Amino acid sequence: MSMQANNTKPVWMFILQMCRPFTLSLGVMVFTAIVWSIDLSFKPYLLKVILNRVSEYPGKQVVAHVFYPALGFFLMTLLLSCAFRLYDYFAGIKMIPPLRQRISNTMFAHLLKHSHHYYQNNFSGSLANKVTDLADNIPEIMQILIDRFLATILAISIAIFTLWQVNIKFAILIFFWTTLFILVSVLCSKKLQRLSSIWSEYAAAITGRLVDALSNILSIRLFAREQCEKKLFNETLEDTAQAESKLQWFYFLIWNGYGFSFVVMQGLCLYLLIMGRQAGTISVGDFALVLGINIAIVDFMWQFTKDISQFSRHVGKVKQALQSIMIPIEIQDRPHAGKLSVTHGEITFDKVQFNYKGDEPLFENKSITILSGQKVGLVGYSGSGKSTFVNLILRLFEVAEGRILIDNQDIREVTQCSLHEAIGMIPQDPFLFHRTLMENIRYGQIDASDEEVVKAAMRAHAHEFISTLALGYESLVGERGIKLSGGQRQRIAIARAFLKNAPILILDEATSQLDSITESYIQDSLWQLMEGKTTLIIAHRLSTLLRMDRILVFEQGKIVQDGSHSELLKTPGLYKSLWDAQVGGFLLDDVSIHS
Repeated sequence: MSMQANNTKPVWMFILQMCRPFTLSLGVMVFTAIVWSIDLSFKPYLLKVILNRVSEYPGKQVVAHVFYPALGFFLMTLLLSCAFRLYDYFAGIKMIPPLRQRISNTMFAHLLKHSHHYYQNNFSGSLANKVTDLADNIPEIMQILIDRFLATILAISIAIFTLWQVNIKFAILIFFWTTLFILVSVLCSKKLQRLSSIWSEYAAAITGRLVDALSNILSIRLFAREQCEKKLFNETLEDTAQAESKLQWFYFLIWNGYGFSFVVMQGLCLYLLIMGRQAGTISVGDFALVLGINIAIVDFMWQFTKDISQFSRHVGKVKQALQSIMIPIEIQDRPHAGKLSVTHGEITFDKVQFNYKGDEPLFENKSITILSGQKVGLVGYSGSGKSTFVNLILRLFEVAEGRILIDNQDIREVTQCSLHEAIGMIPQDPFLFHRTLMENIRYGQIDASDEEVVKAAMRAHAHEFISTLALGYESLVGERGIKLSGGQRQRIAIARAFLKNAPILILDEATSQLDSITESYIQDSLWQLMEGKTTLIIAHRLSTLLRMDRILVFEQGKIVQDGSHSELLKTPGLYKSLWDAQVGGFLLDDVSIHS
């Protein structure tokens, strides 16, 4: 589902799709709107009858003559109260919470399908806000449509008909006044929406400025920039206050216009009532009926003007959110994709061509085979294609031409889930969930027992530091594992890979953040983990490649050298230059997202 810039049709299609399971609740909302709109005119009409009969039948006769109108007044009040209670149950309890849940689940499931490229171009925090916007604004849209717009149209229609029964002049007067009122509201709504958006942007900027400062509090202190940050924050506050003042000033002008127009309309009605009473065509009860209906109409018309602006804002937020989230998914499983079956772990690039969007081709007609069980190192300068080579195997990006095969199975012909299940990945800078250490390690194998988790942690030499924590394996690691050091996070990632035990393993300098002693322990464990697996290692520290079966040297998307460590050192070329340039075998980290 794609969204066009100026097309709201997909918005309404999506809203209807989300609301489809809640037809009963929507029916109750419509029923309540109908009862409320009838009540607006019916009770003033009954009050008119009661007043007329009270003045016409004095003394004891009044009880008998006002009994049925009074009973009708009571029953209408009871019906309206019951309708509101039904509304609270079916809308407030049975619809809105599960509707928010349905929207959030649908959007989360859709976001999980997007490609790696999508997340490189969208902030995760922004996407989370978009999901929240949808869950918050769609119920508001439905409530405004039914509770205010539908109810208002019905109420005005019934009120005009009721006033017509008194005198057509009242009906015409209220019709023209409400029409003018709505027309002005619609015309002003665009400017109100613009002013509201500006104010909202500045208000969001306050939050952004505050979060930016607090998340960098150490930098502020180290550079002694407290006064500078206070000044910047106050400037944002002043801009926000000015934007809010402009919005409130425009509201002030509108409310003044509405207020004076109502005074004029009510004055004309009062004049017509008095003149009609003088002519004998208007009863005492008609005063209560006409003035009561007028006041009621004015009350909800005030809200109606705000609802128009809010409605436009809600629809705008839903549209923007859908434009960000519901874009076509770049990499999808094919309709009849099967499950990848890895028996040997042989990886083949068959005439592969690939380029990042807007960039020159990185790989052209690349063909290479990594044999089953081989331990292969990938080296080269930043941007040479090492990480891209791995990301294509993971199908985080789609090849333009050619094929990538695992055990003679085209990875585009199998499900992405089965592909990723067959590959264990230890990144250079692992991120953890804000969950317990036990949950983070168990992520490698969801159904693993506690004993299996502990065993994996011991093999990764993570058990030692976990045991020193007050809550041990139940310790929360903080957002992205911030409570742990870089080396501790990496050991958790390694433990996770031990637990997953996938037939293909990818290491992106998995020991780069460990101290030398721990690294020596981990290296032995990693060799145990690599036993019998096809393994790719992106190497920044060339000393880690000494025991590799094979080393691929990348330069500008081409594999310029292919051989063992000893073979490559005997041959003049890039690998020997890199090795000679390193004292202790260390190469600068690859920081390019396109490497």
